[in-house]
Amino acid sequence: MSQTETETETETVPDVATPTWEYDPAPEARELAHIRSSYGLFIDGEFVDPAGDGSFATIDPSTERHLAEVALAGGEDVDRAVAAARKAFGPWSAASGRDRGRYLFRLARLLAERAREFAVLESIDNGKPIRETRDIDVPTAAAHLFYHAGWADKLDWAGLGPQPRPLGVAGQVIPWNFPLLMLIWKIAPALACGNTVVIKPAETTPLSAMLFAELCQQAELPPGVVNIVTGAGETGAAIVSHGDVDKVAFTGSTAVGKAIQRELAGSGKRLTLELGGKAANVVFDDAPIDQAVEGIVDGIFFNQGHVCCAGSRLLVQENVHDLVVDKLKRRLETLRLGDPLDKNTDIGAINSAEQLERITSLVDIGEAEGGERWSPACELPSSGFWFAPTVFTGVGASSRIAVEEIFGPVLSVLTFRTPEEAVAKANNTPYGLSAGVWTEKGSRMFWMADRLEAGVVWANTFNRLDPTSPFGGYKESGFGREGGRHGLAAYLAAPALEG
Repeated sequence: MSQTETETETETVPDVATPTWEYDPAPEARELAHIRSSYGLFIDGEFVDPAGDGSFATIDPSTERHLAEVALAGGEDVDRAVAAARKAFGPWSAASGRDRGRYLFRLARLLAERAREFAVLESIDNGKPIRETRDIDVPTAAAHLFYHAGWADKLDWAGLGPQPRPLGVAGQVIPWNFPLLMLIWKIAPALACGNTVVIKPAETTPLSAMLFAELCQQAELPPGVVNIVTGAGETGAAIVSHGDVDKVAFTGSTAVGKAIQRELAGSGKRLTLELGGKAANVVFDDAPIDQAVEGIVDGIFFNQGHVCCAGSRLLVQENVHDLVVDKLKRRLETLRLGDPLDKNTDIGAINSAEQLERITSLVDIGEAEGGERWSPACELPSSGFWFAPTVFTGVGASSRIAVEEIFGPVLSVLTFRTPEEAVAKANNTPYGLSAGVWTEKGSRMFWMADRLEAGVVWANTFNRLDPTSPFGGYKESGFGREGGRHGLAAYLAAPALEG
């Protein structure tokens, strides 16, 4: 046994009471976000009424308070949106890359100028803490616009083939966990490459998309370049199956992604899918434990665990298991759960009643299967959808909570003895979106990264995303890449190579 292992085995957590700080409420001004009583569809540069009279309500998940009525788009509305995008495609794709870049730069600057407004609206509509929307979601969305604006006039030098050309109309469907960021993540590369867009936000979080539509008007983006249709699954299905859509991009559940792939097989449409995940966060005994604990917390409890690449499976080397779990529990006792608009809040609301029901059901199954459940003492608000941060120990590799994507603030802890066992357990999943490795040895880091079946492997960090870096998965986590130079390829064709 090495000296490091011997020292680690004998290390214990000091028996010192965790300081409890009392914070005065520090709420962001709710009035910064102006929410209309009702929203139409954004088609051909204008807000329009749907062909039918259908609508649905969006609510604040932290209070269950009604926010607005939103138009329910049907097939006729999708037809109008696709027709507008097709009409706009000709002049937009013929515009110089420099001109397209100017529009993207303008959108980026406007988003940055109205960042506080977007952050407040995103927290109200989604339930996530304001410090996340303010410090991560909105700045990263603006960064994606800035980054892709820079690519717009450089596509010939992107290494994606000679004379790359846009595909046409992109139909895009996005989830509710990062409403604004996913919107920009999809729109920015499509527009930079000369495509036009018809996009559907999730039915529980449409408001930041509608505010972005106002930004498109403010930026004087040509009509039809971006079209936003709101609705539920039927609306998204109408976009995916539309005969005049050339490219489909979907982020969401693996089950829906499989259905889309089956439907589009043989159609000639380009497709990218970013689906579910069950990421392994692997901690070796030589890791910086305190730093790793922060990474574990960020990996699974960021955004209430509503993250496809969340580190929901913690694999800890056996001889430091107790130390890591003890330190993790102490850290979780300092997290603050409550009002998403309070700047002190760490854990916000679950996005919907349906998602809360799924989380609760899987946690109950985890207990029934013999897992040991632990949550810090915290008082849940009396209204809204809430779930306390939860850690399961004594979990088997075949337990449902260690296999299925929970998409909530629930962590399953497993152990391993050797790097080979760590790889085997980490890859024992149908998913392959992300992974994290914590160790001081660079050689071990590269050894692990080479063997982990994951699109992204983080080294001594977790959940770090950047617009310059491609992101995507393997196996049932989807295919294709978004972000970076590789993400442009999904929206371009090279005629010289195709011929």
